[in-house]
Amino acid sequence: MNRNKWRNVGMELYSNKFGLLAAALLLLFILGAIFAFLSPHDPNQLNVQQRLQAPSGEHWFGTDDYGRDYLARALYGGRVSLTVGFVSMLVASVVGVSIGIISGYFGGFIDNLLMRIVEIIMSIPSFLILLLLSVYLKPSVGNIIIIIGLLMWMSIARVIRAETMSVKEREYVLYAKASGQSALGIIIRHIVPNIIPTIIVGATNTIASAILMESSLSFLGFGVQAPQATWGSMLNNAQGYIASAPYLAILPGLLIFLTVLCFNVLGDILRVGFEPKLVKR
Repeated sequence: MNRNKWRNVGMELYSNKFGLLAAALLLLFILGAIFAFLSPHDPNQLNVQQRLQAPSGEHWFGTDDYGRDYLARALYGGRVSLTVGFVSMLVASVVGVSIGIISGYFGGFIDNLLMRIVEIIMSIPSFLILLLLSVYLKPSVGNIIIIIGLLMWMSIARVIRAETMSVKEREYVLYAKASGQSALGIIIRHIVPNIIPTIIVGATNTIASAILMESSLSFLGFGVQAPQATWGSMLNNAQGYIASAPYLAILPGLLIFLTVLCFNVLGDILRVGFEPKLVKR
């Protein structure tokens, strides 16, 4: 990939205060999830005598209705939510990029067939499919990752298809075809390196969507089951205590909001940095 594009991304990030703040917050959340085991409290340890305690020096974000430390549960819940977001992104990107490149490069019947399949799948509400599959499949992190990943590849495929159709008409690709290089060789050597910026931008937005989808699913009770926590399930449990313990809803809701917002901000910065033709207004 052209180093100038990465330099543009760095300059765009450095000049954008919101971008720097978003990157710092995401780094904080990721480190918090990774080092959640350093928390002095067990996220699943019940203590009925300390239930629904307000934030204090011992419990910085209070305790839930079972007396469990809320900060510890938020840290471990962030580990699940972020894992689902990142791994679902990888699944969706691999499927979407593969189908998009095949469709855009070969065109003709293959392109028409794959794009009609994409349109049919996109016409069905993805969240409805997600709910139905979650009901019939065992609710586990692995199943949720696979389900979300396989429901989010279509938009990536369409963008990658358009980029591939543009790249394959460039002179160096036409020369590679004329020199007798195989289709696989051309795709690996010429197509993929030139669409990596598009893949990265799409992946960033996909992570945000995957986290939001997982949180929505857990909020409705179809996600990861108790005692394991996610930000969405913590919001679900907080519904009955909005009046008496509003902090139970504020913390996970704020974490979901900030995480999704930060990924979207970074996605916009990447898009501007990778596309020098875009002019700031």
